[in-house]
This record gives sequence, C-alpha cells and structure tokens, in this order.
Amino acid sequence: MTGKNIGKRLAIVLEGEVQSAPVIRSRITDRGQITGNFTPEEARELQIVLKSGAMPAPVEFRYQSIVGPSLGGDSIRKGVKSVIIGGILVVLFMALYYKLSGIIADLVLVLNMVFILAVLAGFQATLTLPGIAGIVLTIGMAVDANVLIFERIREELRSGKTPRAAVDGGFSKALLTILDANITTVIAAVVLFQFGTGPVRGFAVTLTVGIIASLFTALFVSRLIFDFLLAKVEMKKVSI
Repeated sequence: MTGKNIGKRLAIVLEGEVQSAPVIRSRITDRGQITGNFTPEEARELQIVLKSGAMPAPVEFRYQSIVGPSLGGDSIRKGVKSVIIGGILVVLFMALYYKLSGIIADLVLVLNMVFILAVLAGFQATLTLPGIAGIVLTIGMAVDANVLIFERIREELRSGKTPRAAVDGGFSKALLTILDANITTVIAAVVLFQFGTGPVRGFAVTLTVGIIASLFTALFVSRLIFDFLLAKVEMKKVSI
C-alpha cells in the first residue's frame, strides 16, 4: 500500500480525529520513520498515539472454561455444619456431665462465640474455611478451660471445703494452667500470622481472637455467675 502511494499523505487517525498526516517518502517494508519539526513533547504525544492506535488482532474462542463458586460454597456449608454439630455435642456433654456448672459453661461458650463474631464483624473480616477451623478449635479451648476449673472445684469439694471456698480454690488453682495453655497457643498463632500466607493468617487471627475471648469468659464471666449464685441466690451446694 505504501509503495503505491509514495508522495501522498498517510493519516494517523485515533477516535475519529487525525492526529498526524506524514507524507510517504518510500515504501515501508518492516519499520517506518516519521521525520519533522517536532518538539520533544510532540514526539512523545505522537508515540503514545501510535501505541494506543495499534491495529487489534482478531480473537477467536477455541475453548472456554468457567470455574463457579459451587465447590467453595459447598465447603463453607459443610464447615458451618461441622461447627453447629460440634457445638451441640459439646453443649450436651457439658450439661450432662457437669450438671448446673455445665450449663453455666454452655452459656459462657455461647457468649464466647458472640464475642468472636462481633470482633470479626468489627474488623469487617470475611469468614473463610480457615476461620471456621479457628472457631472450632476455640470451642475446644474454651471448654478445656472450664473443665480444668470444674475438676479443681470437685477436688476442693471432696476435701470437705464449703462451696464458696471450693469455687475460690478451683479458679485460683486452675488459673496458671489455663494461662499457660492459652498463652502458648497465642504465641503459635502469632508465628503463623507472621510467616503464613492468606488462609493461614485467617486461621491465626480467628484463633487469637477466640482464645482471648475464651480467657475472658472462662475466668471472668464464669466466676461472676458462680459468685452471683453463691451470694445472691445463696446456693448451698455446687451442682458439678
């Protein structure tokens, strides 16, 4: 085309506007050169126009594959189902084995879950499968703290102490063990967050929030409920 039109202008059009119209001096076989009285700014602008207006190559679809969210959605549903089933089994076991004290632990566990979800909602975090796994592990850690306290209270009651003294002794003797177990888990979660990738970090964040919430509920809220029952209700015997 350029060989047949030597001496004529070749317009450079972009979006319906003629940006430049150089004269064809010779046949262009591979590369061309535009010469003229250009300032550096005009040369840069013309370069941008030439790059922006490159002729598009035709695209033909040979194969198309779409990955839908059904697999991920199914995994999330199964994860939530596992949390619900595991939570119900834990609640039933605690209520049957520790009686009234187990019911208190169940109430504390529900409050613990509310705290975790509230913190995650406050940070606008997305609940993923690793996050659900962190919640499941938190349920176990929260129940573990209550079991340690209840077993210490049982030991104090067997030694002949009053309900008030047994509760005081149970919480004080279990305190160091609970702190030791939970603090070491928090350290591990911090390391996971520091060196892990996205899903691992999500698990670490949920686990850390859950452990802090479980420490608060097990050591403070449970104690508050026991003190209320012993002082205000004047409970003469600890159902445990």
